[in-house]
Amino acid sequence: MNGRDVFEYALLRVVPRIERGECFNAGVLVYCRAHSFVAARTHLDESKLLALDPDADVTGVRAALRAVEGVCAGGKAAGQAAHDDAGRRFRWLIAPRSTVVQPGPVHTGLTADPEAETERLLQLLVR
Repeated sequence: MNGRDVFEYALLRVVPRIERGECFNAGVLVYCRAHSFVAARTHLDESKLLALDPDADVTGVRAALRAVEGVCAGGKAAGQAAHDDAGRRFRWLIAPRSTVVQPGPVHTGLTADPEAETERLLQLLVR
């Protein structure tokens, strides 16, 4: 093996009006079991949000994205999930939900550096 480990990732999508089903990518969740690593990086494009819903709650969407980052970080910011391991927090975050911020399907890959992979995916798929 070349020092790379399996990781899983899912995009975070913003769906401003659930009934319309329109969405755009606003973040990425990455989990690597071998490194006990889970992280989320987000970037909200307000112009996209307001194009899909001029009455969107920008502050609320930002808060929801920050909450996902907090759950990944663990500790006090994770609330009830504070003492869960990285895998359990990732599985909870990727569970299907009908809210404005939703996880997409899970994909896999190989990486030697999960932190760098998280940033790479954010740049490639979100920004």
